[in-house]
Amino acid sequence: MKLFKTITVSCFLLLILYSDLMKASEGNTGDNFLVANNDVSDVNSLQRGAGNFFNYCAGCHSLKFIRYNQIAEDLDLNESQLVQNLIFTQAKPEDAVITNMLPSDGSRWFGKSPPDLSLITRSRGTDQVYNFLRTFYKDSTSPTGADNRALPGTSMPNVLWLVQEQLNEKEFDQFTLDIVNFLDYVSEPIQSERKRIGIWVILFLLVFLVFSYGLYKDIWKEVH
Repeated sequence: MKLFKTITVSCFLLLILYSDLMKASEGNTGDNFLVANNDVSDVNSLQRGAGNFFNYCAGCHSLKFIRYNQIAEDLDLNESQLVQNLIFTQAKPEDAVITNMLPSDGSRWFGKSPPDLSLITRSRGTDQVYNFLRTFYKDSTSPTGADNRALPGTSMPNVLWLVQEQLNEKEFDQFTLDIVNFLDYVSEPIQSERKRIGIWVILFLLVFLVFSYGLYKDIWKEVH
């Protein structure tokens, strides 16, 4: 019985912790703030997001912790598709994703060198990155001609302005969400596999718990 109470209390504390984390996340919301709810198991979204990233973001930002051929393998792309749609430099499939922009040029043009985005969704969160990409607006007082509601005073120009004009709001939200989904995958390429294995591990532990509790009751029944 003591073991059962301990497990119940632990589960209750975990629920409280999860609730607090969710409230902390909701505390960042604003009038136009959307929750990403991205799904890294959605390969079609990842493929679109990869295309969006390499067409609009890779000129300034690198993904130095992942290689082109790993992206191709995980996103079900053959080498021809990889070279034609994602590699726009002299890089080879086995190379890491590194931008050709020199740090000195980035600092001179934008005030600071554009950061590597390999872990951006882990440091900022998918919701923040999502809302940053979708909330640029024109600002004549800004050196870049645009500012951002999620990060006021950003030095990044609105590189998606043409896409934003060509698509309606729902389509543009999906466009940026695909980028966020791809960046979330890049931050931990094995997370889908980890979650899949994790489910089986939890099931195993639950079954083990049942047998352990039965053994515990049987042993202490003889003692008493």
